[in-house]
Amino acid sequence: MNTPDRHRIRFIIHYDGRGFAGWQVQPDQRTVQGELERVLGKLTAGPCAVVGAGRTDRGVHATGQVAAADVPVRWTAQSLRRAMNALLPDDVWVADAALAAPYFHPRYDATARSYVYRVGLASEADSPFRSPWCWPLVRPVDLLAMERASAAILGDHSFRAFAKAGQEERGDRCTVAAARWAPWEGIGLEFHVTANRFLHHMVRYLVGTLVDIGLGQRPSDHMAALLAGEEGLETSPPAPPEGLFLTAVSYPADAGMEPPRPRGPRLVP
Repeated sequence: MNTPDRHRIRFIIHYDGRGFAGWQVQPDQRTVQGELERVLGKLTAGPCAVVGAGRTDRGVHATGQVAAADVPVRWTAQSLRRAMNALLPDDVWVADAALAAPYFHPRYDATARSYVYRVGLASEADSPFRSPWCWPLVRPVDLLAMERASAAILGDHSFRAFAKAGQEERGDRCTVAAARWAPWEGIGLEFHVTANRFLHHMVRYLVGTLVDIGLGQRPSDHMAALLAGEEGLETSPPAPPEGLFLTAVSYPADAGMEPPRPRGPRLVP
């Protein structure tokens, strides 16, 4: 909570998701949030809650996760960043830190989130320096068919077919602002997708289905049919988590600025 002796710091976090059971703290599991709270607890000499913009799943990476914590005012953003990086494990890194407005909330103030999914097509994707951070498919795909199917994702749709079961209470509509394929360093392709929100495993189900379309295992018009809720039609299995990166979180220019918001100043998940 913001008090006269504490202020809110906003972080950009990078992490290699392979060694984590996801972002969110879980009993007896190693998580990104848990590591950040452990280190901040040491530096601030007491419990220190960290809230992130998105709860990435087990094995998913990030180069643009946004988080925030309330810390004693003796810590400047940059001195805290340096101290955290000295104590954090090698698979988590604070890329940037800045003073945030008292009412800034990484999750609730976000207007969009962007992900990139890497699919390796060339043999180099099997390299131990590439395969841990991509889906080493190492097979040719029909990019035009995948692009046609990706175009159907744009706009406001129900993504119920592309979400892990058991999330009815969250609602299933998302507005997708970008969904495109781009070259990946001569090794394969990257799927870039931006939306106001994402459902659990949504990007992985989308990529799994798009890749099956690219492999000729289903027609490109299945994407529109799945979004329309066509009965009897199911998505392909989700793509592996290793290829997925949370790359950016967007906020309005005045995010977290006063006047105070009805939800109050506390940082809660």
